[in-house]
Amino acid sequence: MKRLDLTAYIAIARPDHWFKNGFMVLGVLLAFFLKPELFKTNWYAKVFLALVVACLVASSNYVINEILDAPKDALHPTKKNRPIPSGRVYLPLAYAEWLILAVVGLTLAYKINLAFFLSALWLWIMGFFYNVPPFRTKDVPYLDVLSEAVNNPIRLFLGWFCLIPNKIPPLSLVLAYWMAGAFFMATKRLAEYRMINNATIAAKYRKSFGYYDEEKLIISIFYYALFCAFFLGIFIVRYHLELILCVPLFAGFFAYYLKIGFRENSPVQNPEHLYREVGLMLYLGICFVAFVFLLFVKIPVLYEIFRVEPSSIKPLWEF
Repeated sequence: MKRLDLTAYIAIARPDHWFKNGFMVLGVLLAFFLKPELFKTNWYAKVFLALVVACLVASSNYVINEILDAPKDALHPTKKNRPIPSGRVYLPLAYAEWLILAVVGLTLAYKINLAFFLSALWLWIMGFFYNVPPFRTKDVPYLDVLSEAVNNPIRLFLGWFCLIPNKIPPLSLVLAYWMAGAFFMATKRLAEYRMINNATIAAKYRKSFGYYDEEKLIISIFYYALFCAFFLGIFIVRYHLELILCVPLFAGFFAYYLKIGFRENSPVQNPEHLYREVGLMLYLGICFVAFVFLLFVKIPVLYEIFRVEPSSIKPLWEF
């Protein structure tokens, strides 16, 4: 009997991708922005448990992705060495891993609150529709990007609902966050397409590449960036004008990321390795610090300059 390779089963859960759950941070920050009294609670325990849930549910999605993408990954120059295409995983056990991770994660989510549980369930459902036939949105042009990028606002909801279960965060920022994710995902697609550098092989590897070309991908990247900018502007004017000082930094980060996306064999194909891009990480750190600082300060002169009334800071919906 073939020896069980535990490292292979850990690998298909992609713990190196858990950093993506850092997108929950925005939801947590917004919760503190709306209710500063949360600082006096045991918020850290709730946030830690929420992070555990996000990692488990995301790993469930990664496992089914690895299982169903294995035949196509075998055609990819580097992904053919992944655990399943290389034959190191017994598929029935992999399917069991997919379900166990989901059940444990969603059970823990239910213990937090209903809104958080529904958000975690939504994250898992999006993974199902993204990967599983006949839905498999990852094969549909543009929907492949949008259905993956929606995980950004879902993670925002996870960060928010673990602390504030009865209010919905500003939808303008939710939409901007979605489009920011679409920008990053479309840039990843562009880098993959350029790396393969053969339309026929690209279409065999990823079905949507049968429709895409460089021009279409670049136009979509431009669209997502503009969409994000417009809704971010709505959020800033409506809720906290001080954040307008972050706009040049954010625009620069998008431009920097796109520049990296155009590199030969670009690292944006594997976001989990972007930490090696020291310049990009430093820039991201500056953006984050500036955002957090400006989120919690008041600069009255800005409201006079731009003729904007200060916000009452109320979410759009409550339930």
